[in-house]
Amino acid sequence: MKKVKKKYLLFDNDGVLVETEPYYYEANVKALAEFGLDLAFDTYMEIMARGGNAWEVAVKAGISKEDIDAKRKHRDIYYREFISTHDIEIEGVADILEELSKKYKMAIVTTSRRLDFDLIHHSEHITKYMDFTLCVEEYARSKPHPDPYLAGMKKFGASKDECLVIEDSQRGLTAAFNAGIECAVVANEFTATQDFSKASYRIQTLKELPALLQSNN
Repeated sequence: MKKVKKKYLLFDNDGVLVETEPYYYEANVKALAEFGLDLAFDTYMEIMARGGNAWEVAVKAGISKEDIDAKRKHRDIYYREFISTHDIEIEGVADILEELSKKYKMAIVTTSRRLDFDLIHHSEHITKYMDFTLCVEEYARSKPHPDPYLAGMKKFGASKDECLVIEDSQRGLTAAFNAGIECAVVANEFTATQDFSKASYRIQTLKELPALLQSNN
């Protein structure tokens, strides 16, 4: 069967366009430590891969919902401090997006909150190449459910075959797979232990994406 030409690119945000995932982990570690709880990296990876959240550790330890909700606000503050004071840019991303924007319609589909997303992209040097962005408040269920990518596809008025998702996490790949959309997974040291067996394509860096698209069109 002849492949349908890709016209629409749906990018994950964290770990694909900006390097924020380690800081979200560290914010969770810091918040849970205030309960006297450890959040091992392997435990966090397992939770993230299936679409859970780090507060499961607190629930298991018997911490009340009220205390967790209060501590969640602290975690959010820590995360915003981290991403505001560290270099989260991935070298060459803006140049690649500029090149791709000449041939493709593009969007960011993320599980980030809009408040955090806008803080990350305050300079707009990445978002200016996007037709739109979708954050977690703008669809019913988050990744690994298909809702985020189905919402992006619908907003473009595109078919599944015309779209390509670009992800770096098992949770995001599962969302794309559940939506029936091909997915290219970009290698990321932070998520290297996760299962990417359902990926349509694997690339080492985003710099390989233009060539991948060219070879498949």
